[in-house]
Amino acid sequence: MVRLCRQCRLALLIFLLMLPMSLVWAAPEIMPVEDIKVGMQGVGKTVVSGTKLEEFGVEVLGIMKNKGPAGDLILVRTSGDVIDRTGGIAQGMSGSPVYIDGKLVGAVAYGWSLTDHKVGMVTPIGDMLKLWNMPDNYNATMQFVKEIPDFEPMTTPLMVSGFSEHALTMLQDKLKPFNLVPQEVGETPSDVVFAPLEPGSAVGVELVRGDVSVGALGTVTYVEDNKVLAFGHPFLKKGNIGYFMTNAYVFSTVSGLENSFKVGTMGEPVGIINQDRGAGIAGYLSRYPTIIPIRIIVKDNDTGQTQDAAVQVVKDEQLSSILSATTMFNVIDKTMDRVGPGTAKVSFEISGRNMPVGVITRENMFYSPVSIGEAAVGEFLDAMAMLTGNPYNQVDLMDVKINVSVSEERRTATIVEAQAKTPSVKPGENVEVGVKIKPFRGEPIQRIVSFTVPKDQPEGPLTLEVRGGGMVPLIQLLAKNQGGDEGLLLLGKAKPRNQEFADVIKEFMERDRNNEIVVEVLDMGMNELFGNATLGKEKTNSKNQEKGIVENTVSLKTDIKAINSKDKKKQGKVKNSITTDYIIDGDTQVVVNVVKDSTKK
Repeated sequence: MVRLCRQCRLALLIFLLMLPMSLVWAAPEIMPVEDIKVGMQGVGKTVVSGTKLEEFGVEVLGIMKNKGPAGDLILVRTSGDVIDRTGGIAQGMSGSPVYIDGKLVGAVAYGWSLTDHKVGMVTPIGDMLKLWNMPDNYNATMQFVKEIPDFEPMTTPLMVSGFSEHALTMLQDKLKPFNLVPQEVGETPSDVVFAPLEPGSAVGVELVRGDVSVGALGTVTYVEDNKVLAFGHPFLKKGNIGYFMTNAYVFSTVSGLENSFKVGTMGEPVGIINQDRGAGIAGYLSRYPTIIPIRIIVKDNDTGQTQDAAVQVVKDEQLSSILSATTMFNVIDKTMDRVGPGTAKVSFEISGRNMPVGVITRENMFYSPVSIGEAAVGEFLDAMAMLTGNPYNQVDLMDVKINVSVSEERRTATIVEAQAKTPSVKPGENVEVGVKIKPFRGEPIQRIVSFTVPKDQPEGPLTLEVRGGGMVPLIQLLAKNQGGDEGLLLLGKAKPRNQEFADVIKEFMERDRNNEIVVEVLDMGMNELFGNATLGKEKTNSKNQEKGIVENTVSLKTDIKAINSKDKKKQGKVKNSITTDYIIDGDTQVVVNVVKDSTKK
């Protein structure tokens, strides 16, 4: 026997480690589904604890023609110590490779719940290999997994780490439409050393990574050079995608009455998952997806506690906004360490390519008597959804920064009354409106809002609406009662279908804030429809007012052309506002008399 010296053995080991993966692990032969017969026996490989590969027995029970989303399925019965310990085929074993006579047959992918968990279905490897030939246009298609008659895919566990109990509940609620059920797990033990991915290894599909992690757990089926196949069934069946491929650690496999499942967590990113289709998922090692970096800073003014979190979220038109908003809520929830009422100041910046503006900025205040954390994330969720799901063009988000300060104090105030400092005013002149607001459990205070009367405002009474920025203007409520969005569109308040992307973003950034006192012309075109005098009176017979509105509504469509033909400036935002330290509630009206400018002939 030839013995190698210690230095030679070390050199040989280094040489082998430097070889391409395909040379270290020779690719197995493929057994096509046509060659598989009932009664054939083989082995499967998977990880049920830690990172150690283990084998289990497989016996072919039959071939189910055209029963799978990509073709035939192989009906098998599993056996052995591994299966006894896991209570059958477990969630997370999806993708476990099955070999017969040393040839790769396919991946464990489907099973039945509330029946014999040792019986399942295998997706043929031939159908999975086709995934590598799919076009990679990145987020070109958005499809969802459909029900498979009589049996179901082994559910892909969605493992979450770093989330609070309430943030996990929000995430679960938001992901229900995608049939994903997140489960909180721990972080990967620090002493774990991951080996390169090989058939049977635990593999992760990660959607969020950083200070928190959200990802799905499954099993590698086949590796060839830098290409990887896994799962044997869809994750979300979204087609061409761009998600993180990671190694994974399995804490344990838990037996259950309906289904057994693996409990594990994502490791380090090792590549990209770029295909998510009926036969499984596919991707490449050493290539990584583009991501949305998000920085979140939250301060609790009551305790002085501050948290600074950084995460990377995958780019997905449907999931990015949900994942970003729930992550933001998680940081708020962990910083406050409580649930309940409070006030929050929120500001954020979103920058990206292919946007009409370089950076979207927004500041606002929020109050909730139930859950201030949930209230604080609403507007940010709107912004992300507006960008990722816009109908104009794909946006490449490059950076997101969020700052939040919260307190238990209720910073709200109600408008008590408003009065114009001068009863008469000329077109183009300023009129000061004194607004009395009463803070919650505080003494009334006075604020002054200066309003400029439009230069083309006709003579006569002019009704001004005085309201909190978060209040729905009376004009919108009246128009909604007269035909919903169509009525708003006719009055120039709804978004026309041909609105430009830049206009959408501008409207969002200039949207009234909850802590503003807004003074605006009440009619915005309603004078011609309902009559300014009626709206301007503080006390009006309700029956007569309803009758007048109904009668005027009959001529709504005939009067629209006349309104739309007038100067566009009049139909724009004729208003002014001031910012306060309170979230303003309530509204009232002020009437001023517009008189003729004697200097003009």
